[in-house]
Amino acid sequence: MTPPSFESPLVATAITTEPPRWAVLQRQLFDGMDEARREFTARYTTGDGRLKFSYGLNSRDGVDDFYESFFNWPTLYLLGGADDLLDSAKQHWRGVTAQLTELGMLVEEFERGYDWFHQGESLLLFFGLCAADPDDQEFADRADRFARLYLPGSPSGNYNPGRRIIRAPHTGAGGPRWGLDEGWTTYRHDSSMRHWGLPLHDLPGIASWDDLADPANARRMGAAMQDRLGRGDTVVNLAATSLVTNAWLLTGADDLRRWVLDYTDAWRERMSAAGVLPDNVGPSGAVGELHGGAWYGGNYGWTWPHGLHSVGAAALVGAMNAVLADGDPGRFDLARNPLDVTWAQAKRGVIADEPMSLRGIWESHLGADLAAESVLVPNRYGPNGWFDYQPPPMPFATWLWHASGERQDAQRIADIHAASGYDWRTVRPFRDKMESGHEEPWLEYLAGRNPAFPERMLEVAIAEVERRAQLMDTLGGPSDPGELHFWQQLNPVLTEALLQLTTGTPQVLYNGGLLAGRLRYYDPDRTRPGLPPDVAALVTRVDGDGVGVRLVNLSAGRARRVVVAAGAFGEHRITAVGIEPDPGAATAPEPSRTRQDYSGTDVPAIEVVLPPRHHILLDLTVRLRAARASHQSARTVC
Repeated sequence: MTPPSFESPLVATAITTEPPRWAVLQRQLFDGMDEARREFTARYTTGDGRLKFSYGLNSRDGVDDFYESFFNWPTLYLLGGADDLLDSAKQHWRGVTAQLTELGMLVEEFERGYDWFHQGESLLLFFGLCAADPDDQEFADRADRFARLYLPGSPSGNYNPGRRIIRAPHTGAGGPRWGLDEGWTTYRHDSSMRHWGLPLHDLPGIASWDDLADPANARRMGAAMQDRLGRGDTVVNLAATSLVTNAWLLTGADDLRRWVLDYTDAWRERMSAAGVLPDNVGPSGAVGELHGGAWYGGNYGWTWPHGLHSVGAAALVGAMNAVLADGDPGRFDLARNPLDVTWAQAKRGVIADEPMSLRGIWESHLGADLAAESVLVPNRYGPNGWFDYQPPPMPFATWLWHASGERQDAQRIADIHAASGYDWRTVRPFRDKMESGHEEPWLEYLAGRNPAFPERMLEVAIAEVERRAQLMDTLGGPSDPGELHFWQQLNPVLTEALLQLTTGTPQVLYNGGLLAGRLRYYDPDRTRPGLPPDVAALVTRVDGDGVGVRLVNLSAGRARRVVVAAGAFGEHRITAVGIEPDPGAATAPEPSRTRQDYSGTDVPAIEVVLPPRHHILLDLTVRLRAARASHQSARTVC
């Protein structure tokens, strides 16, 4: 049989007499987001793409909040959003960049200097634009220029190649920006920070939060933070590897690839020596240099403020980028360590009874199940050992399994599921700034235990888009908010459901992840990425061997062509394709019962022709990490 190619596309033969409800809902979600994001643009932005904001910024914080208001717009375009969405997202990036430059926050279009927990958030919009349009030379040049701020020999001085460290927790276009935010020269004693606890635990006379009520103690804590948390390398700087990997995906420059591997290997070596991924490295390159020899205590590290929430994310981002750079799955050990080390300290308890630092997140994610007894893992470590027990962070475990495709990472999820005290099938109606948190019901769907998930997840997403549209009407506009999170709370673009259902991919890691999707779609008739109009997709299987996906053309009168590609960066290869019977669909006539195998092929993508009201169920055998990752190789399949 002829191997699949663009000259011999697969043609759907099954006729859909009654469109699947999930497919109708999916196209409704696309349409609803398009309408609502146009209203958002009209109400809250100016003609040149800026946000309507006339206040000043008086600290190092704030750049991320501006860009985050549009962070997932390029992703929606990649999935099949409106044709003008790409240009709109670029206009907002340019407008906000000019706005922040005037506010003194950027130097030559890049962050003057801040931590990579927040820089990772602010760059999601930029990374998405580069992936959506790798032919845009203006953005490709920016990506290369930004990345080289961290390479050896850069005038910025951000990186010390001899010690393999980023020289400060706050870095950027202005080079190392020593210390922390100037407002923290005195560490404020107020309720807003109390749940994070003490940043440093070894200052004489400051044994508890209440000791900071003494102004002298608050000044001493602030001075120690500026000195010890404001110098040397910190583990969240691993998120900077996304900046350099993104440029490498565009240019293929080998010095960029080598830097990603060199920097991540430095942290892997420190991890191997300590048995746990440390969170700090001093100016001389020694772990614990500024913390009495301790592997914990660095800025955004194991002790303060977030622990596993920030360390685990940075480790996963770094590991995924390193594997993209050379294809070696052994580098996933960097991401496994924080999950395995904390899992080894797991206990059981009632979730609500724990003094969790991230309680607000879990209240949204679990609802009434907060009262359940479940497995809990420590998020933080201090002089007295592990503390701050919370449920395991499923976005990290899910992404690690999804990226590696390995049995050990699937087993980790199975172990967490077996020890959990709540029903993973429940789809709760919430959306937070990270736009994740529905991993459990999605995983149950993929395991065949949650068949109602696609419709329920789409219903929840549609309801949230409608809620945000109604909130914009209630608040009116235009608006000039003084609260920097205002626009994020109204952003009506929601991509978690579409990523899970159409590409078989979790929501992007919020603190700087690149979107390494398992599938990517192209519309050959419009020569652009994404699903064509009227076409809906539902991934039914994801594992280390491949992907199952159902494609439906809802149009009553127009045929649609769609290219299905393996890997967001062209890094995977399709080795076989089967057309499966779909006994659950209402069809006339009966779908073909002949399985069509294309054995021995190794192609980046296949083309499918969907006549009006037709559908097809594909079983794709996929070889992971079979080709060099690049934005350009992903583009050329279209």
